[in-house]
Amino acid sequence: MSVYLHDIPLSQAQARLREALQEAGLWRVLGVESILLDENALGRVTAEPIWATVSSPHYHASAMDGFAVIAESTSGAQPSSPIQLSLSSEQLSVRTQYVDTGDPLPGWANAVIPIENVESLDEDGRISSTVRGPSSIRIRAAVAPWSHVRPLGEDIVATQLVLPTGHTLRPADLGAIAASGHQKIKVARRPKVAILPTGTELVPIGSKLKSGDILEYNSLVMAAQIKAMGGEPTRYPITKDDFDLICERVLEAAQTHDLVLLNAGSSAGAEDFSATVVEKLGQLLVHGVAVRPGHPVILGVIARSALVLRDEEISNDEEIAHLHWRAAQVSGEERPRNDVIPIVGVPGYPVSAALTVDIFVESVIAKWLGRRPNELPVETATLTRKIVSPAGDDDFVRVAVGKVGEKLLAAPLSRGAGVITSLVQADGLALIPSGVQGYEAGEQVKVHLYRSRAEIERTIFCIGSHDLTLDLLAQFLAEHDRRFASANVGSQGGLIALRRGEAHLAGSHLLDPATGEYNISYIRQYMPNIPVKVVSLVGRDQGLLVKKGNPKGVKALGDLSKPQVQFMNRQRGAGTRVLLDYHLNAMAMSADSILGYTQEEFTHLGVAAAIASGRADCGLGIAAAAQALDLDFVPLFQERYDLVIPKVFADDKLLAPLFDLMTDSAFREAVSQLMGYDVSVMGTIILED
Repeated sequence: MSVYLHDIPLSQAQARLREALQEAGLWRVLGVESILLDENALGRVTAEPIWATVSSPHYHASAMDGFAVIAESTSGAQPSSPIQLSLSSEQLSVRTQYVDTGDPLPGWANAVIPIENVESLDEDGRISSTVRGPSSIRIRAAVAPWSHVRPLGEDIVATQLVLPTGHTLRPADLGAIAASGHQKIKVARRPKVAILPTGTELVPIGSKLKSGDILEYNSLVMAAQIKAMGGEPTRYPITKDDFDLICERVLEAAQTHDLVLLNAGSSAGAEDFSATVVEKLGQLLVHGVAVRPGHPVILGVIARSALVLRDEEISNDEEIAHLHWRAAQVSGEERPRNDVIPIVGVPGYPVSAALTVDIFVESVIAKWLGRRPNELPVETATLTRKIVSPAGDDDFVRVAVGKVGEKLLAAPLSRGAGVITSLVQADGLALIPSGVQGYEAGEQVKVHLYRSRAEIERTIFCIGSHDLTLDLLAQFLAEHDRRFASANVGSQGGLIALRRGEAHLAGSHLLDPATGEYNISYIRQYMPNIPVKVVSLVGRDQGLLVKKGNPKGVKALGDLSKPQVQFMNRQRGAGTRVLLDYHLNAMAMSADSILGYTQEEFTHLGVAAAIASGRADCGLGIAAAAQALDLDFVPLFQERYDLVIPKVFADDKLLAPLFDLMTDSAFREAVSQLMGYDVSVMGTIILED
């Protein structure tokens, strides 16, 4: 049966790879090496148990600066009837000796009296200021045997187990190993992973971009993932879409590595060669996994040398000779011993690539190192909006997570496999298992958390209208021990989220056509009987975003009905959409007359990007979005952007730093530098129930 783009369940795909590695003798620790015990051992994985060769401490040691005594000789000492002990007496019952912290305890002693608990006496029995050289001391309290003493083996006893096999070394572990008498330790050899980016359209980081160029940064992300997992990554140069060149590069990498990650070309396009490369150099196990994102994953095993290639699949004798020559360049010392190695064809989209490494590679690296696979903490959270999912796939949905009141909430982020920032913004992954077509808003989901619960409890959760000042707010709040997570669902969506108890606050700029006032009537409509505090954040200019030079001559809303003027709208419920519809109604202008009225973006920057890229000629948005993407701006309206905050959260200490920023001169100055913003209204209380 062909496995070419034939999606199989995730568990079955993982099992095929595991079984192939077991058959090849590779489902084990790959090797053991002895390393010096120094800071470079941090993060390595123990390859054998570490047993103590010495005790720590290896003698009875004083735990304090003070005087060594026989505990029994202090019996009866009281404030009113002190006991005097001599530093020169040979009589054990009254003998004492000064010791520093860490000094060996004299053989005759079994306790230490801290220096601050004694009175130093001179030869005449008078109190002396001399600490180290008194003739005698006077004590006014008895001590128990072994008080203020670190007995032999208090920390470690020779022959005891210090650390087991498969333990990832932490800073404190290094100290314990040293204390137990070791200078070297045996650890699992780090797996060597080759990362091969392919694609004629790819260009290196730092290149001057032209249309059609794609920055190659997947290898950077994957190399960092491998390093964090404990492996040794090697990033190869970009290989263009040429079957023979890719074969050559893969075979070259196979000589000195334990795993090859072949990035891009894993689908079924005309220049997607990864599957046929694997078939030529070895065995294709899987091509297509029922997982989103990342379903065109390739799993296989390949031979290290052209000697095992099937002759009928090789184009000519010259190619065979060349591949043999490449293999011969690798020295025997560098070349791993196994005849075959696994290869993973990683999809080209950034999110798919990163999740493929997490899902398929991490468990293999863990096995090769002899440690347990990493496990993210799992919490149950409430979805803030509906998710639709393919019924046949395991769907990994990126979510922002916040704790609002007593509820842990998960807000779905962008689903695009090419949106790397969705991983940056994600606080975790919600898994929608195969067979489930999605979840409704308000349903409970299991979330695998990237962040700690403590971080989430310091998070201010904002759902509502998009504004560029929210990014600045996040930056400044980070300096005040707060995280600011926001999801863009439009002003109306934000108010609905507040009504459901799904956010701490919402950004809103909804214009009431009847009164000309912003937000108040909508708050009464969507949040009845919920006390709120409404604070103005900024005034801002709304207008038409157009290409540089305004080639279509769009100067007013009436121009949107001109033929060949392509418009980009905001989504239903967005304040900008409400503003547009209000003015269209006032002009008696039909939405049907506007080409592109039904095309929607969820942010002002999304509208600006659509215009900058040529998808649209114009769109309604804020001046700062035009400035960000070097567009022209035709100002039309001024509006107020408010923060709507339920009183229960407005009075909570979590949001105190947010209100402090309203009067912070540095924050106000940073906002005022954005085009089209008025900070004079910042912090003004519009409504407080």
